[in-house]
Amino acid sequence: MQEIYDDIIKERLYLKKLDSGLTVMLMPRADYKKYYGIFATDYGSIDNKFVNPETNEVVEVPDGIAHFLEHKLFESEEGDVFNKFARLGASANAFTNYNMTAYLFNTSSNFQEAVHTLLDFVQDPYFTDESVEKEKGIITQEIKMYNDEAGYQVYANLLEALYQVHPVRIDIAGTVESINRITKEDLYLCYNTFYNPGNMVLFLTGDFNPVEIMEMIEENQNKKELRNYNDIERIFPEEPASVRESLVVKKMDVSEPLFRLGIKERSLPEGGRELLKQELGTGLLLDLLVGKSSKLYQELYEQALIDDYFNSYYVLEKGYGYVIMGGKSRNPEQLYNKLLEGFRKESREIREGDFKRVYKKVLGEYVQSFNSFEAVATEFISYYFKGISFFDIPEVIKEIDIDYLYQRYEGLFQEDNFVRSIIEVS
Repeated sequence: MQEIYDDIIKERLYLKKLDSGLTVMLMPRADYKKYYGIFATDYGSIDNKFVNPETNEVVEVPDGIAHFLEHKLFESEEGDVFNKFARLGASANAFTNYNMTAYLFNTSSNFQEAVHTLLDFVQDPYFTDESVEKEKGIITQEIKMYNDEAGYQVYANLLEALYQVHPVRIDIAGTVESINRITKEDLYLCYNTFYNPGNMVLFLTGDFNPVEIMEMIEENQNKKELRNYNDIERIFPEEPASVRESLVVKKMDVSEPLFRLGIKERSLPEGGRELLKQELGTGLLLDLLVGKSSKLYQELYEQALIDDYFNSYYVLEKGYGYVIMGGKSRNPEQLYNKLLEGFRKESREIREGDFKRVYKKVLGEYVQSFNSFEAVATEFISYYFKGISFFDIPEVIKEIDIDYLYQRYEGLFQEDNFVRSIIEVS
């Protein structure tokens, strides 16, 4: 069992790859009354075309199947898994995003029993034709609900415009048409491919003995017959550098227009420290340009072109990346023009004092994230799937200087990378 100590956070992480292929991360937190566990697979909504590891044949499954599978795993022959956790005094949940599916619990008691329950239900799928058909109706209603949600639509429309063929442009839940094509056999195929232990990570944190807990997990895994595929071949279409369309406008029942500006990333590191450096550096750049303490933000706010809900963030994964910023605005066109003008002005001279301020802010947010069991567990797993340790952030951020930020601006903030998504008042 590898022990990793972080001098800044003063925390230890115990890491071990079991014989089954499962990666286990344990972060004991003394004197805490809460326990948290997350069991995640490196499998999300974009993984809809891959090589079947059993037959070596290329298969393509319906959109939305990763999310559908997440729903179905909570059903077992013994009944609803949520009830099992409730009887232990624990609460459970799950989520699917573009790159990961995760199952989680938190509790203040019966920790070991909750860990067993988490491992056992995720590693024991139970699908029937009848239950699959029933689930289609439930997810159809969920999709229709999001279709009526303006805040989600302005975001979904933006991704559809940013990307021409990459599956990140497709809704995580799929479409009503695509989920109605899902079969029990499709679910088992995706489960057997992506839910094998070599593609999964278990992260646990709380007041426990790591040696004792690791032994318990190994005993649990050794009792099971688990297939392990080390390398899953995922197939993605070749995404053009250009955006699909620069402006998408939709009318909905809103009190004020919604505005999002998206910027398509063309520089895509394959993973590791270079990916982390680019992610951190671009985040610093955004904070300097349009963060709440920036001149541009203050000017836009004073002109009533934005409100407190305006924000910006950067997403960088293996294979795609983008900036999104926006919120409500009474005049989206004027806001866009002011943003363009402000980007050019603010990027000409990044001041050393401002750089140091946002630099310290990022480090402070990193340290603060360890106060949240949920946040730190999710970050460790998501970065691990990218080939990065979350503990690497303080070291990597030292490699970023103002010249690097200028390079990021020149490469990213080009108008042919820009897409606007607007929801107008109907």
